[in-house]
Amino acid sequence: MIRRAKLREFRVVLYYVGLVVLSLAGLMLIPLFTALVRAEWGVAVDFIISAGIAATIGFLLLLQSPPGSKDLSWTLGMAAAALSWLVGMLVAAVPYYLSGHWGSYLDACFDVMSGFTTTGLVLVQDLDHLADGVNMWRHLITWLGGQGMVVLALTFFVRGLPGAFKWYVGEAKDERLRPNVIHTARAIWYISVTYLVVGTVVLWTVLMAEGLPPDRGLLHSIWLFMAAWSTGGFAPMSQNILYYHSLALEIATMVFFIIGSFNFNLHWAVWRQDPREIYRNLETVTFLTTTTLFTALASWELARTGVYPTAVTLFRKGYYSLISAHTTTGFMTTYARQFALEWGPLAMVAITAAMLFGGSASSTAGGFKAVRVGLAAKSILADIRKYLAPESAVVSEKFHMTRDAVLEDRLSRTALTIIVLYVLAWASLVAVTSVYAPRYGWSMPAMMFEAASAMGNVGLSAGITQPAMPAVVKVAYISGMWLGRLEFFSIFVLIGWLVRGWTSR
Repeated sequence: MIRRAKLREFRVVLYYVGLVVLSLAGLMLIPLFTALVRAEWGVAVDFIISAGIAATIGFLLLLQSPPGSKDLSWTLGMAAAALSWLVGMLVAAVPYYLSGHWGSYLDACFDVMSGFTTTGLVLVQDLDHLADGVNMWRHLITWLGGQGMVVLALTFFVRGLPGAFKWYVGEAKDERLRPNVIHTARAIWYISVTYLVVGTVVLWTVLMAEGLPPDRGLLHSIWLFMAAWSTGGFAPMSQNILYYHSLALEIATMVFFIIGSFNFNLHWAVWRQDPREIYRNLETVTFLTTTTLFTALASWELARTGVYPTAVTLFRKGYYSLISAHTTTGFMTTYARQFALEWGPLAMVAITAAMLFGGSASSTAGGFKAVRVGLAAKSILADIRKYLAPESAVVSEKFHMTRDAVLEDRLSRTALTIIVLYVLAWASLVAVTSVYAPRYGWSMPAMMFEAASAMGNVGLSAGITQPAMPAVVKVAYISGMWLGRLEFFSIFVLIGWLVRGWTSR
């Protein structure tokens, strides 16, 4: 009886995973169309094969669920969300591998997980000569990852599916822009597509002014906006943003990835309710505070050492990199090794901490999230006030997140737990990387920087992430990106559910 119940649960989870895989199959039609338009016939064949594989797997998984059993418990919803990302990674890596620009299927999976989690670390080889169809796929999965794969499936495939909200929460999202989770998913895409249109026009104008032909400028503007809005860090050229040598482009992308790092609830509130939410919100206040602190530390160190001698250079290299780190975007206006070789200890501490702190919750950004940093700070202040107040006094702390709320112990405990888990996971990545440090000559600051980039879903690199890095480190970074993006608990639930199912046999 127990084994039959567990098998039934497993088949229900596979049904939801199938919805995501089928969504990816449909999404592959966009790079297929791009390849056909650009006369990349071999790439078009690769995507036909890949879409066929994904569709076949998706339909087979949909057939697994027994009739009338598609409702989810919280356990199954979170397990389905976490497993969807793993299976989705394996499926989405097929066109990468077929292109011949990745040295192994593991490298292709690494870059897919980096895209899905909006990290931006890459193992692709000869990026400058990558086909337009494949580049479209790279940036599409980054844009998809920012919104969420479950959000995509809810938007296009699900109508009133039981348990949809539990599946949605398993992807580390809890915003309710609309009363119904299906309508919330569509509202998220409405926000993203609106910004996509506006952002593409702005970046296209800038790139054509810089001398790119209209067709190349259009493709690059679409890709760069997708990466900026999703705080993903992918770029169509190996030199990243440095390739364009454009101050106007750097300013435009900075505006877009800062906006992209904000909570979707905040976007909806500013659009539909009160624009003043942008400066009343706890997350934006916290983000501004920590940005000011990290900028002051990094700027003082960089100015003291004379790395960037002028204010303009300091802005374009130093400030841009730090904001790119803090929003977990990963766009780069420097070469990777410059962080390890030129930035001093204090500047490296500032940018590493910025990557771990991250952007807003329920956004495209990674890291601790500003709301948790703000709640932790308010909890400390509340405790200090309690000790200073008379014993009979009742001390409470409030915060504002589109509405006023009282800071409860449960919220403080959850925020601190997530922060501790991030730090422990980051330290584990550093430990794994350090095993190979003597062989590859990696310094401790560089390893701490790279681990923070992977764990915080950032994408800035100090030169460690390369195709030649050990497979163990690649797997560790994939795990770190996955854990960081889903914020641990759904993955812990998946592991616990699988272990419990196995032991019950």
